[in-house]
Amino acid sequence: MAERGESFAPFPPRPAERSVGGLLSDLARQANLLLRQEIALAKAELFGKIGQLGSGAGMLAGGGIVAFAGLLYLMAAAMFGLAHVVPDWAAALIVGGVVVIIGGAVALIGRSRMRADSLVPRRTIQSLKDDAEWAREQMR
Repeated sequence: MAERGESFAPFPPRPAERSVGGLLSDLARQANLLLRQEIALAKAELFGKIGQLGSGAGMLAGGGIVAFAGLLYLMAAAMFGLAHVVPDWAAALIVGGVVVIIGGAVALIGRSRMRADSLVPRRTIQSLKDDAEWAREQMR
């Protein structure tokens, strides 16, 4: 190329030598790329959270079934032991009441831990805030 009299610049012109139109064009191109990357990050983070929630729910269900079977035997043992002190019907009523109270407390704790707040893509939100700050700096 240099043989035909054309000048060859190995580096792009310095920012002071570029036109405003060129700078705005670069800014628009970079903003578009940044937006696509942020969307990809949000998708990846949300799919990761959904997968984590699904596997956690499956393990919770499996553990719950096994624990329930064990709990049935423990309740029967408690009822048979208590039947030596009070009538059979009273022993069953006492054990059943205690189990219902414990189950209600566990259910309330579980409900509080499954809030939508735990699914918020925190890294993406922070990255978007950082990008907005970067864009403000570029406009100065």
